[in-house]
Amino acid sequence: MKGIVFTEFLEMVEEKFGYEVVDEIISKSELKSNGVYTSIGTYASKEMVSLVNHLHQKTQIDLNVLYEVFGEYLFNSLMRAYGHMFVDITDSFQMLKAVDQHIHVQVVKLYPDAELPKFEVDQLDDKTLKMIYSSERRMSDLAVGLIKGCLKHFNENAHISKRPLVDDGKIVEFIIVKA
Repeated sequence: MKGIVFTEFLEMVEEKFGYEVVDEIISKSELKSNGVYTSIGTYASKEMVSLVNHLHQKTQIDLNVLYEVFGEYLFNSLMRAYGHMFVDITDSFQMLKAVDQHIHVQVVKLYPDAELPKFEVDQLDDKTLKMIYSSERRMSDLAVGLIKGCLKHFNENAHISKRPLVDDGKIVEFIIVKA
């Protein structure tokens, strides 16, 4: 998992809960990196799972909520850093349809060792988009947060339904219906 995800997560935790909580979740997690991340580095995804689990234990906030909130935060951070690459995108569906064909292609150019989730996207009609998420990391709640962040970025309202297609959470279907 790319270091930018870790650095943004720890920044979000510091903003919302304070530096002491950041220090505590790093200390309680057994991290090969010792909690020292660079945005261009690559780290084991199990470190993120450990950090989020320890934040859950500290705050008692549901894990799915933590991942979703972080996904929204991460979307905003990525748009601040890389938004110039998407100036021609004018709505959330256009952005979401561009994830695999454009955005992930650009990410791999910047970070050749990036292991990215796969998204198959099908626009069913003007207001409905179906996305199939596939990832060994099983972080579909993070994807929900990214989708919510995208919708907010374009000032759009939508209902997002989520349905696992396999029991282990590696493949999940999202149906996004604009209001």
